[in-house]
Amino acid sequence: MKTFISTFLILLASINSYGQKKYNRILLESATLHIGNGQVISTGAIGIENGIITIVRNSLAYTYNKSDWDTIINLSGQHIYPGFVAPNSTLGLTEIDAVRASRDFHEMGTFNPHVRAQIAYNCESDVIETVRTNGVLMVQTTPRGGRISGQSSLMTTSCWNWEDGTVKPDDGIHIEWPSAYSRSWGDPITKPNETYEEQKRELIAYLTNAKASTNAKDKNTPLQYTALSECFTGEKRFYFHANEVQQINDILDLISELEIKFPVIVGGYESYLVAERLKIKKVPVMIGRLHSLPQHEDDPYDLPYKLPFLLQQAGVQFCLQNEGDMEAMNARNLPFLAGTAMSYGLTEEEAVRSITLSACEIMGISKNYGSIEIGKRATLFGSFGSALEMKGNQASVILINGEFVPTSNFQTELYQKYKAKYGK
Repeated sequence: MKTFISTFLILLASINSYGQKKYNRILLESATLHIGNGQVISTGAIGIENGIITIVRNSLAYTYNKSDWDTIINLSGQHIYPGFVAPNSTLGLTEIDAVRASRDFHEMGTFNPHVRAQIAYNCESDVIETVRTNGVLMVQTTPRGGRISGQSSLMTTSCWNWEDGTVKPDDGIHIEWPSAYSRSWGDPITKPNETYEEQKRELIAYLTNAKASTNAKDKNTPLQYTALSECFTGEKRFYFHANEVQQINDILDLISELEIKFPVIVGGYESYLVAERLKIKKVPVMIGRLHSLPQHEDDPYDLPYKLPFLLQQAGVQFCLQNEGDMEAMNARNLPFLAGTAMSYGLTEEEAVRSITLSACEIMGISKNYGSIEIGKRATLFGSFGSALEMKGNQASVILINGEFVPTSNFQTELYQKYKAKYGK
């Protein structure tokens, strides 16, 4: 029966994804709803009209007329989640990391606030579809390189082109804060970075000049400074990439000095040591990859795993991200990072929130995305089991902005092909 339902849903999604049929009124019923804000409905129903969620309630207490809906899907025994969100990722900007021609996330130069990731997003990427089928339905596609890398954009993981896939263009600018320490490859001992103060002063001077140019509103302002102006006015966010206490403290000082309205710390390995300051200043943290080794010899072995719990206990807003080696391909593991956080202190719904609503709140799109609530865009998916663990994460139905999306990818198609060949 499960195989039949899955096959039917894949076919249904495929028909809709190529524009042959539109479903304007969709009802998903009898599933366990993980709302994204901490609430759970054990036998929930979701009504969707023209891409917007209009009904969220208990199926057992809801009577409906079948003729009112274009399609009704019973997901009894399954789970429904808001679409997972992958912040700070090169997904869509790279295909094969070992092939330079397929990497489109790194620009030359030190200060590139005018570089925009949005227009480089590749909707035809084979990597994206392998990530989407694990429930990651939105990505903050982010440039790399230099001291100021450029502007990220929030995109869906199913689209015809970058215009079609844009959720929020140019949502913020990413700054790689200089490291206060240096360490040679293979050397466990860290040493002070002797040029740290000089690098910091150079960056602060650049940002200070950019803010002064914003206030002056001069038509001859350089493009780089103009790109930063909306971050100072609060229309965009500043994403400061930093892990060390020294870095974070200096960033917090700069935030006060320049009156930055929406700062975000990205990485934040040692953020738990300055959690009180982060809480007071209301600065959220995009926590770095949990599946990592401790960065210092005297760190607890499980510090990366329990960092979400430490910040949650301290009252610091956070979400999870997956920056690191092969991060585009590894974006599919985002739900399993949340599962690890759940094993090290978070409740299941807190873990779900860390890759859904919390991420959307930090990036400024929670009005329309991040949770299964009335009035929001229907970006969600059903799973046969718990989506936070590998065996359970098997998508049965996927919707992005109310449209069905295929639940298969080229890897699952190859699996079925060769399973049939050997009579399995």
